Amino acid sequence: MYDEINIPTIPHLKSRIDQLVTKGSAEIVSIDIGTEEYALYRDLTRNHDSNKIIGKGEATSIFLAKKHNGILGSNNLRDVKPYVEEFSLEHMTTGDILIEAFKA
Repeated sequence: MYDEINIPTIPHLKSRIDQLVTKGSAEIVSIDIGTEEYALYRDLTRNHDSNKIIGKGEATSIFLAKKHNGILGSNNLRDVKPYVEEFSLEHMTTGDILIEAFKA
């Protein structure tokens, strides 16, 4: 996903991520070939049974949420919903996050 934000028209996104990495608030990780995570990533982006093939960003977010028992943050409900259900992932949209922030 890091490579996907290196777009000349939106340099501020990459700059913000770089700042988070420098401060230790985020880290850049790779997907190692031959791992369960890589197999899932390939299935999601190439061919996953009868389900829809999804983009790299969604696939990365799904395998990370699954691997780390985390929360999948995505507004792309059409693409991620089948996988949220299949892998029993907790899911939040931007709206959900804003509601939680407002409560705090």
